[in-house]
Amino acid sequence: MHLGILTLTISLPGCRSLKEKRQRMGGLHERFGRNPAIAVCESGELDRLDASEWTFVAVAPAKPQVEALLSEIEDKIQRTVDGRVMEATREML
Repeated sequence: MHLGILTLTISLPGCRSLKEKRQRMGGLHERFGRNPAIAVCESGELDRLDASEWTFVAVAPAKPQVEALLSEIEDKIQRTVDGRVMEATREML
C-alpha cells in the first residue's frame, strides 16, 4: 500500500466573510471525501478569510495510482475553486 499527502494553500483575494470563504471553496470535503481512497480536511489558515489550506491523503496499491489521484485533485481544484493555488506540496510515504 502506498500513501500520498497533498497540501494546498489557496489565496482567496477579496473574501470578506467566513460564509463567502466556505462558498468559494465549493464543498471540497464533500466532493473529494466520497472517494474511499481519499481523506480530506481543512488543515490550516482557519482564522484567515483571504486564505485556506487543505490536506488530502490518498491511498492506493501502487505509487502511480496515488500520484494520479493527487494530480486529479490538484487539477480539479485549480479549475473549480474561486481562488488561486499559492503553494502545493506532496509527500509520498
